[in-house]
Parts: sequence; C-alpha cells; structure tokens
Amino acid sequence: MVGFHVENFGCRSARADGEAVSVRLRSDGLSERTLADADVVVINTCSVTAEADRDARAFVRKARRLNRNAKIVVTGCYAQRAPEEIAALDGVAAVVGNSYKSMLPEVVHSLLGMAPSVPAQTLVRLGDSAPVWADDLFAHSFIENAQVLPGDQTRPNLKIQEGCGNRCTFCIIPTTRGNSRSLAAEKVLAQVCGFVAAGGKELVISGINLGRWGRDLDASSSLSALLRQILNETELSRLRLSSIEPMDWTPELIGLMREFGRSRIARHAHLPLQSGSDAVLRRMHRRYRPWHYEEKIAALVEAVGPELAVGADVMAGFPGESEAEFLETYNLIADLPFAYLHLFPFSPRPGTRGWELHRQNPVPSNAVQERMAALRALAAEKSHRFRSSFVGRVLPAITLHTPDTLVSQGSTNALTDNYLPVEVHEALPANQLVDVDVTELNRGGVLQGRRNLHAGSVTAAFVPNVFNDRRMTFTRLLRD
Repeated sequence: MVGFHVENFGCRSARADGEAVSVRLRSDGLSERTLADADVVVINTCSVTAEADRDARAFVRKARRLNRNAKIVVTGCYAQRAPEEIAALDGVAAVVGNSYKSMLPEVVHSLLGMAPSVPAQTLVRLGDSAPVWADDLFAHSFIENAQVLPGDQTRPNLKIQEGCGNRCTFCIIPTTRGNSRSLAAEKVLAQVCGFVAAGGKELVISGINLGRWGRDLDASSSLSALLRQILNETELSRLRLSSIEPMDWTPELIGLMREFGRSRIARHAHLPLQSGSDAVLRRMHRRYRPWHYEEKIAALVEAVGPELAVGADVMAGFPGESEAEFLETYNLIADLPFAYLHLFPFSPRPGTRGWELHRQNPVPSNAVQERMAALRALAAEKSHRFRSSFVGRVLPAITLHTPDTLVSQGSTNALTDNYLPVEVHEALPANQLVDVDVTELNRGGVLQGRRNLHAGSVTAAFVPNVFNDRRMTFTRLLRD
C-alpha cells in the first residue's frame, strides 16, 4: 500500500489543515507512514517568522536525506509566500500554496501515478524546478470535506474560518491566507455531529481570525450565535475556543462563557496582546488599546471566575520600541491574570509594512534578547502561580494519548478544561472525561493527581487571586 507522511509546522489552524489532508489521503486508500518509509512527504509550513522559514527548509533537507525516494510536496504559508524559493530546493516535487490547498490530495495522487495530471493551472514553473500551484485568489483554499474525528488527536481542531483582513503591520497572514472566509453554519454543525457520533468528547474550534466568523455570510451570522447553535443542537461534551482577538470578545460571546464556562465550554481564553504600549499598538495597526484589553480580561474573569486560564501572544522588539514602551508591556502583563504567554521576538517579513519600519528603526538585538528574557521570567512566574493554586482542588480533564514510558508507570496524560497538563496516576484510555484530584505540582510544571470517582460535575470554587501587582523599572528587573 502506498504510504504518506504529513509534517505540520505553525499554528493550530495550520495543524487543522494538515489533519484534514491526512484524513483525505487515508480515505483515498493511502496509509500513514514514518518519514523514512513514506512514498510521499507533505510538509505543511509556517512563515510567520524567519525562523519558521528556516525550520521548513531544514525539514526539506532532512526528508531528502532520510528518504531520497520520497516525493516531497511543500504546502502552507511559506509555500504561498515564496513558492519559487521552495520550488528551487533539492528534492521538492511540487509546491502547493494555501490558495490551492484543497487540491493537495489530487497533486499527491498525480505525483504517485494514481491519477491523471492535476486539472489546475500551473501558475509558476521555473526551468527544471518543481511545479507550483499558487495565486492570490484563494478559490481552492478551504479543506472542508474531511470529517473531523477523534484519533491521533484526542482533541482535534475544527477550522471554521480562514484568512484575515486586519492588516497588522508585522503580519504576513493576509498575503499567505487571503481575506476572511467562513465555513457555512450547516457544514460546521454537520462536522460537530459527526465528531460526536464517532465518540469525540472535546473539540477545538479554530480559525485564523476566529472572532470574525460569519461576517462574510450574512448580517445575522456571528460566532456567538454559531456556538449557541452548536451547544443547543448537538451533544458535544466540551467545546474549546482557540485564539480570539480582543475586540472580537463581544458581550454575547462573554455571556456564553458565563453560561457554559463551568460545564460545556472550556474555561480557557486566548487573547493576542502583542504589546501593552498604546504607541506600539498604534504602530502595529492593532485595533484596540491597552485599556480595552484590560476591560476584556476583567469581563471574562468576572464571567467565568479566577479558574479561567488566560493566555496571550506577546512580541518584543517591534521597530522603534523604546525601553519605556517595553516597560508598559511588562507592567501590564504583571498586572493581569495570565496563565501562560506565547512570546516572540519581532521578525521582519518581506511584503509587510513592518519590514520597512524595521529597516528604518530596528531595535538592537541585545535589547530584544534582554526583553525576551525578562518576559520569559515573568511568564514562568505567572504560570507557576496559576498552576500551584489548583493543588488540593478537583479539576475536570480529558485523557490524552500517553507515551509508553508513562503508561508503564501506571499513569495517563490529561489536559484540564482550563488548559493545564496533568498526570493521572491510573492507566486510562484516551478520550475520557474525568475529574482529577490535584495532589501536587511537579518540578516540570505538570500537575499530578488521582481520578476522583465521586466529584460528578465540578463546580466553581474559590481560587486565590492570581493578579500580580509586581511592577518595576527595567534596570532593576535585569539586575534581579
């Protein structure tokens, strides 16, 4: 049987694309293989930073080294942004940008001699390099036919929205994924029903700019209305929301968190911050101010309770960022109840306004490194405070696929509804909803616990306030 291997890089939505491609190829009769044994290797790339581009090129070289007979197909954001660059790499057989990602299975079949040539225009062909399918129309970008199922991913992603029209100055996503487009509500509901029928318990609703779902459909469509429809018309046990921009947390959406956040919606909210400086946010062309962000966090915590896991993306070293502007970011983060942070140094992307801003006014690399180190220390402190506050508590969780080494010790990996890793000291199958008595926090930051057979549905209880009022000057911060 012909075999394939899909390697995913980047965000949750990119992984959802990769999972959909895998499902399509399996349904077409191909078997999933290791990198070294596959007949075709699909590399699903990211291009949000220069490092992401380097990682993709390195994996192409690795695939070529480990499996010289495999057909290598590169897709994703890097393939969309710089297709000619990818096509020129040794061993690449085809490049399929995000704009043609729905046709990727047909490209694979064609390369393997399982189908005629792909009936799509070859948009770029440079000498003897690989054929490229990519344009700026994005008419073939949505992979929506593959049913999302619980499998290798206990908690799979259902991507219901694609693209973004915000045009932040640092971001290449509008170029690599196009404008915002929504999956129709009836298709979303069919996916959720299929997932539940297959035994799925927790489904992650994701998108590139998820909060904008429905705005391209009709005036009555909104993310909050869709989620209420899912909760009312399906038996999905737990719904988790991926990243939503601060301005898209509407009163209706926060109201849903209040209503279902202690039962069927995971107590977890990720709001990209990027910077806590008003001036930097304006240069970034972000559509909120620091006080707006604070108001949204306060409203969510009030609605759900202090058990809510709040996460954010934060960038250090945006062009022109002064020490004072960085301190505004640091102190805002210190004051807010974050459970975790995703931290990034600014990376200039060709084709964005940020590229020119960086040329004009770059932040010295040593300053960026110092600021990243300060943010990492603050993030670690806040994460530890949040996690340790649950020792002695009972938390709802879902069991995950567990490595054999841990299984042999009689334990199971799980994830709490408020996004905390926990090891349950009992051998349990994946995809089970359990209540866990949390007994300790180990040195690796993972909660430890036992299954609670008597808790039933876990209700809210008091958790110590995790707001952190530590504020300091940057000079003292570096010294400490």
